[in-house]
Amino acid sequence: MADTDPDPDPDPGPDPGPDPGPDPGAEWLETDGFGGYAMGTVGGVRTRRYHGLLVVADPPPARRLMLVNGLVAWLERDDGASLPLFAQAYAPDVTVAGAPLAPGGFSAMPWPSWRWRLPDGTVLGFALFVAAEGAETVLRWQAPPACRWRLVARPLISGRDHHALHRENPDFRFDATCLGGNASWRPYAGLPAITALSNGHYTHAPDWYRQFRYAGETARGLDDTEDLATPGLFRFDLAMGDAVLIFRPGDALWLHAGPRAAQLAEAEARRRAAMGRDRLRATAFMADRPPGRTLIAGYPWFTDWGRDSFIALRGLCLAMGDVAAARAILRGWAGLVDQGMLPNRFPDDGGVAEFNSVDAALWFIVAGHDYMAAAPADADTESRLGRATLAIIAGYRAGTRYRIGMDAADGLIAAGVPGLQLTWMDARCGDHVVTPRIGKPVEIQALWYNALRIGARWDASLGGLADQVRASVARRFARPLAGGLYDVIDADHVAGRLDGSVRPNQIFTIGGLPYATLDGALAGRILDEVEEELLTPMGLRTLSRSDPAYCPRYGGPPMARDGAYHQGTVWPWLLTAFVDAWLDRSGRSPAARAAAARRFLPALAAYRATVGLGHVTEVCDGDAPHAPGGCPAQAWSLGEYLRLTAMLGCAG
Repeated sequence: MADTDPDPDPDPGPDPGPDPGPDPGAEWLETDGFGGYAMGTVGGVRTRRYHGLLVVADPPPARRLMLVNGLVAWLERDDGASLPLFAQAYAPDVTVAGAPLAPGGFSAMPWPSWRWRLPDGTVLGFALFVAAEGAETVLRWQAPPACRWRLVARPLISGRDHHALHRENPDFRFDATCLGGNASWRPYAGLPAITALSNGHYTHAPDWYRQFRYAGETARGLDDTEDLATPGLFRFDLAMGDAVLIFRPGDALWLHAGPRAAQLAEAEARRRAAMGRDRLRATAFMADRPPGRTLIAGYPWFTDWGRDSFIALRGLCLAMGDVAAARAILRGWAGLVDQGMLPNRFPDDGGVAEFNSVDAALWFIVAGHDYMAAAPADADTESRLGRATLAIIAGYRAGTRYRIGMDAADGLIAAGVPGLQLTWMDARCGDHVVTPRIGKPVEIQALWYNALRIGARWDASLGGLADQVRASVARRFARPLAGGLYDVIDADHVAGRLDGSVRPNQIFTIGGLPYATLDGALAGRILDEVEEELLTPMGLRTLSRSDPAYCPRYGGPPMARDGAYHQGTVWPWLLTAFVDAWLDRSGRSPAARAAAARRFLPALAAYRATVGLGHVTEVCDGDAPHAPGGCPAQAWSLGEYLRLTAMLGCAG
């Protein structure tokens, strides 16, 4: 049975009591509009190699460099009292606790902010934000007048690729260039300088802090310890007012920290207030990719992926009313069509784009359709989208890379070669492709049908082919006895070979796309099967629990995670397509939408409030309680959630 309550208006049960607030392990995220970011936990402990205060994209949005990993900071008084502020975790299993937060001592809006109640009753505030389009991280401590404490902060720096880990080594350069309370370092040749602007006093005192341990990396079965350098100390007398630190790449030592922080804070507060919470979270994924804009697939470790961008765009941009961003992204991608395909991935090192997806170009057409439905008339953009759409369709009809091409006999798209994963179910363990899905995958046909229907806007003759595809899907994919659709037909390019795995891909024939491929009794059977076998409060499972290959948990080392990725693991982004189909059957009346909101939104909304801090995870365990995993802030997860709330009339 599906582990969601079938009652559309369930009893909420007893009052859960006061809001416990975010989990200490919940992760906050600040981004700079170029692919750079700052990220950490509510509790202060860095649990991932990616947690840091200044990560810059050089060049944007790829090749991200971890410049400032964190701070070791403490308070001290004339009477000898000392109090650490930020918790630190060291190998093998040592945690140095930080100061306890005051009740309700963390807020994620408008930026991450903390309040500590010190032993003498003093309340110390701390906040940080990354300035949009600026690659600057501003940190500010606020204490009441006549505060008796002094603040001491040691920046922890590395200058490494953000995927890597750092070790103590003799090549690290501690040299500092100082001006007033500001200091600049360049730890390795060929990397940007790191500048700290402060309204305090800097003392050069090089040292190493060794064996930081990242529990999140331990859980992922990866190397989990690193050494970080600290070139010196910043001291602030809190009785004199706020303490300010600004970390930025480059060597702009002439800037004054206090006025600079005030200027950036005023601009950021104004910008964020004008957006509202959901649009602010959505814009976190937008970044420059010269000469245009793009969407980061997920923070902290993904760059911009074609498939992810086009799926996410409908929610992150269009559902938020940001048609200008959608236009810029689509126009940028429209010029990249090659042999009917669009790139699916740009390597972090800036290498050649990878054309290794059968569906990225088809999702582009869907995103273009939704943009044109939402945007005012723009003849030039429509012309660009039309040319790209027809070029994609022509490429698929003629045949392109990796045996992607239309079968003239049924009008369906076949794709795939051994050793390569082309659909969104793209997990790979070494040379082993976990879900190769070679042949004619079901969601590709739904996307192809939509591409043809959309393409008929510019070439009316495509309507007849769309009708053929629709009839072929109904005739060839329906399982004869009961249930929904085969996942792949003509599997491995063998005529008549069928893959009957119960997977969520079939949902796209009846929901989630502009045009439903199927309707009637067969659509009802699909919806029932997906609900019975795959629906969870956090999204859809990728494989039925009754399948021998089902994996109930997503975790452990890379081979285990990749093996479970699409073998039962839940993906939140799929929920929107299911609810769209559910509304088609239930009616799209206000009452039906309200019932859908009560039934399908609470788990994800609660997750965003307490763990995701406005974002939505990439995946969850297939079995309850559906613990989150994968990328903690995934673009298409949030995008489809925002599209779902807009569909149900309850967007924030």
